[in-house]
Amino acid sequence: MNFELRAAALLDKCRASGVKIATAESCTGGMVAALLTTIAGSSDVFDCGFVTYSNEAKIGMLGVSPDTLSEFGAVSRECALAMAHGAIQKSGATLAVSITGIAGPAGGSAEKPVGLVHFACTRRNGTTLHREERFGDIGREGVRRASVEVALDLLEAQLL
Repeated sequence: MNFELRAAALLDKCRASGVKIATAESCTGGMVAALLTTIAGSSDVFDCGFVTYSNEAKIGMLGVSPDTLSEFGAVSRECALAMAHGAIQKSGATLAVSITGIAGPAGGSAEKPVGLVHFACTRRNGTTLHREERFGDIGREGVRRASVEVALDLLEAQLL
């Protein structure tokens, strides 16, 4: 199924259950928000999107702790969780998904290679899912597109 069909189906499910979505994106630069808002009628489901590319934006817009960033880094489970929780707290959404990773081609290390992406998806007053993916060096656009797919997976999983 292509991205737009998946996004439309996700929006329909959210609409039927009264769920609103927020996104907190770093390495994808707002691609999930853009995909969801491509669909006509998305305004009744999509609340807002935070593009927090820099650490300062993560801190200022989402309330990610500077201590979390200094101890674990921006590309970490802890940061992804903090981003998702911040998006819930700063929005009117029921569900928030976050994405933080290294799309490349530069920026990777032995510990955190290009293609490493952390995701979190949290439901207001409910469960939080985390997922780590190591897509490998599949190209910047490849990492970003694969990340959008995982974000959709997590949003769908939180609706079940």
